[in-house]
Amino acid sequence: MIAIRPARSEDAAAIAAIYAPYVLGGTVSFETEAPDARAIRHRMAASDGFYPWMVATTGEADGDAVLGYAYATRFRDRPAYRYVVETSIYMAGGAQQKGTGRLLYEALVDTLRAQGFTQAIGVLSLPNDASITLHEAVGFRRAGVYREIGFKQGRWIDVGFWQCQLNDSAVPPREPKPFSETGVVRG
Repeated sequence: MIAIRPARSEDAAAIAAIYAPYVLGGTVSFETEAPDARAIRHRMAASDGFYPWMVATTGEADGDAVLGYAYATRFRDRPAYRYVVETSIYMAGGAQQKGTGRLLYEALVDTLRAQGFTQAIGVLSLPNDASITLHEAVGFRRAGVYREIGFKQGRWIDVGFWQCQLNDSAVPPREPKPFSETGVVRG
């Protein structure tokens, strides 16, 4: 049975192992050196309990293996953007074909809604049909494309932006709640 839970610092090695092939073997990530567990722990801690980091696991008491992870970060540094997040999801090889990514990403979107964010932005290197399908399955819609803005593995890569309305844009807006207050929300 798949379990979705907040990521813990002891998950950092598994997260780093899932992420490394995306960094080293493809153009999904624009990083060129795979971060180690220490760097992942630092990134998780930098969310300061405000932005969610979550994992999908096998849910087994004796093994609880991490199958994938998803997280949200600040979209941009300026204060006016504080109601918007950028989302990311990465799955271990076999978990991609079993619907686990969708369960995990749905939980991330539901959590962000409960926190009170208004928009989520997915940034995808193109082409990337699997990621587009996943984003659109959980409510994201294509918002635009920047042409040839990333150079990796000897070629220029387009980047697409997908946007998901999480909550109405009230005036004045409500301040989002920290992830530490909402925890993982599903459904």
